[in-house]
Amino acid sequence: MRAYHLETFGDIEGIVRRDTGSAVPEPAGPADIVVAVRAASLNRRDLLILNGRYPLPAVPGVVALSDGAGEVVAVGEAVTRFAVGDRVAGTYFPRWRSGRITPDALDQPGCTLDGMLAEYAVLDEQAAVRVPGHLTWEEAATLPCAAVTAWSALTGGEPLLPGRTVLTLGTGPVALFSVQFAKLLGCRVVATTSDADKAGRLKALGADEVVDYVRIPEWGAKVKELTDGRGADLVVETGGPETIEQSVRASSLYGEIALLVTGSTRKAGIEVSHAAYASSLATIRRVFVGSRDRFEDMNLAVAAHELRPRVGRVHSFEEVHAAYRGYVADPPFGKVVIRVGS
Repeated sequence: MRAYHLETFGDIEGIVRRDTGSAVPEPAGPADIVVAVRAASLNRRDLLILNGRYPLPAVPGVVALSDGAGEVVAVGEAVTRFAVGDRVAGTYFPRWRSGRITPDALDQPGCTLDGMLAEYAVLDEQAAVRVPGHLTWEEAATLPCAAVTAWSALTGGEPLLPGRTVLTLGTGPVALFSVQFAKLLGCRVVATTSDADKAGRLKALGADEVVDYVRIPEWGAKVKELTDGRGADLVVETGGPETIEQSVRASSLYGEIALLVTGSTRKAGIEVSHAAYASSLATIRRVFVGSRDRFEDMNLAVAAHELRPRVGRVHSFEEVHAAYRGYVADPPFGKVVIRVGS
């Protein structure tokens, strides 16, 4: 079995491929499933882990990447959730099944647990979900982190009713999924970008309005203008310290800001001016991916609406280093995916 391991940290050369033979692994326990991984995808957290900047210290030698999808090829004797042939994806937090996360459930694939950048993955049956049947393997592999994060941002707080306004920032994977899910929920979407080509793509994806945040640095006021002074009911805040001030200014009086965990180090912390704070009663809610239950709820919606994730670039299993480098040097409009098996 071939797999990519994080042998050392700080440089892409620390990602090393190992070959342990051609045998299909056996379930490690009676409740385990063996998944033939067909595709895996990169997230920004994978770069943070590689560079030693992720809040959860990684285990040297761990198999890389949290996100992947594949086919069940073997099951333990006690498995009841899956059968051979099922199409599945692993969950981002294998021990977070529902409700709020607890401190003992923070382990993650590709960090403290072996991840999905391998020909086979052995998972506890409770740490996997079925993926919608209309998706390709490459599309299914995009779901565990970015899609669940976006879904949690939109559905984890106050009910987001049809006709409400959602503000998304930039064109990262979470922002793109947020545009798609917000439209699926019947909301109006205002998106931001500084790229004219990406502005057109955002509108094609479903955004009703796109604001150029470079040309209009006070874009919070522009969002208020576009909403007749009301502001956004929900901001999916993916920028962190660099954008939080304008996000507060863009929010409706009792709006909600879903603040994602970010790895930015350009500022020491989250700061909002007194003027912005005093004029808003918005709630800031932290979001860190989501539970298995939330993943399964999202998949029901994805299947019902036949939503298709945006895949920006696909690499072969031999091009892992190129995939990482391209993610840094030239981030695509959509997810970076690595095709693992046929």
